[in-house]
Amino acid sequence: MRKPVKLLVSLWLFIMVSILPNAAHPKGAFGYEDAVKKAERLARKPFQEPPALPDALTRLDYDQWKDIRFKPEQALWRERKLPFQVRFFLPGWLFNSQVKFNVIESGGIVPFKYCPELFSYGMNKFDYAQLKGPGFSGFRLHYRLNSPSYYDEFAVFLGASYFRAIGRGENYGLSARAVALDTALPSGEEFPCFKEFWLVRPRPGATTITLFALLDSPSLSGAYRFIIGPGKATKMKVALTLFFRKQVQKPGVAPLTGMFFYGENTNKRPGDNFRPRVRDCDGLQIVTGAGEWIWRPLLNPRRLLATSFALTDPKGFGLFQRDTDFNDYQDLEANYQTRPSAWIIPQKAWGKGSVELVEIPSPGEKNDNIVCYWHPSLTPEPGKPVSFSYIIKWGPPSIASPPDCRVVATRTSATENPAVKLYLIDFTGGKPGKLRRTRSLRPISA
Repeated sequence: MRKPVKLLVSLWLFIMVSILPNAAHPKGAFGYEDAVKKAERLARKPFQEPPALPDALTRLDYDQWKDIRFKPEQALWRERKLPFQVRFFLPGWLFNSQVKFNVIESGGIVPFKYCPELFSYGMNKFDYAQLKGPGFSGFRLHYRLNSPSYYDEFAVFLGASYFRAIGRGENYGLSARAVALDTALPSGEEFPCFKEFWLVRPRPGATTITLFALLDSPSLSGAYRFIIGPGKATKMKVALTLFFRKQVQKPGVAPLTGMFFYGENTNKRPGDNFRPRVRDCDGLQIVTGAGEWIWRPLLNPRRLLATSFALTDPKGFGLFQRDTDFNDYQDLEANYQTRPSAWIIPQKAWGKGSVELVEIPSPGEKNDNIVCYWHPSLTPEPGKPVSFSYIIKWGPPSIASPPDCRVVATRTSATENPAVKLYLIDFTGGKPGKLRRTRSLRPISA
């Protein structure tokens, strides 16, 4: 009777060994806590500047750098026909960070090594001996987002700690960052950089991909976990732990960055321009801890403008592109109508702090002049860990809408009485009949 039992045990072991390569995250290989420990050890050491790039890359302009492309046939996981693929960027032009990459496989951690043959260089003429050691500057994720037959790019991590994503049928617009440090202060802003990533090989049929990241700068180091699920609205679950090397005056959590040149609120359209609006976001939306919805239209101010909304345990905030019709922009190249909104959903309680909006004067549409983030009331102490978790949704403005009416336009007008001003407010959605009617307004003193 014992032989059949041994046979069954052997068969069970064979099956388990056969399916192990499909494991998404092998137990004990590497996890978020490992990244946190690395960040803590890194914070105990003085910050070290990354090695300089070869001169051949630092001299590249935008067009030359753009002509360098990762070969699609070299994409990570392409040979396994997994649901996600990863392609990488070469440093150069503005992107001078050198980033290490590791792949978490069933057998452990495998470095993804750089070599010049992974790229095609277009019209650029390089001595390949100069390109032996620059590494990568970032990566992009691909998934069958819009068609079952094509791997669309839906997320990219490139430049310092910047990353962005899109939902189905959208084009890139807004960006996010790992953290903001001393934004809009006279002392100047600091831009931490991701220096190492660990990519978890997904299972066949997986709908999310997991990655870990190590952040570093003169003021802090940090560990991040991203769980990313592409779809009509692409969803990122973000967990982070920061270790400060020194005191920072104004840290910003979950920062978003966008562009606002002009829109329907702009009194005078700049220059001779046929387009009615030029922007990839038109307002800051906030939901307070008490459930109050706030909408703040964006401006391209004459001088730097910072606005703060003091809150306790906010339920959400983000930058939105509410107009999604081609006629709103009439730009066949930029396609502003298909750029995503981004909505931050805090997990657990964030306590007291403020959502801060910074608007920077911009002479054109090439500058990201809009920044928003959460500024906690308590200033982090050097050496002590600070942790947050949140969700970012990238997609159409319907990713977060007020349950009842929302204001779409506000107009003012003078009256015969110089002490009285007339306000006209347009609402959409919900049931306007539920709104309280005000029979009379007290005149404002002149």
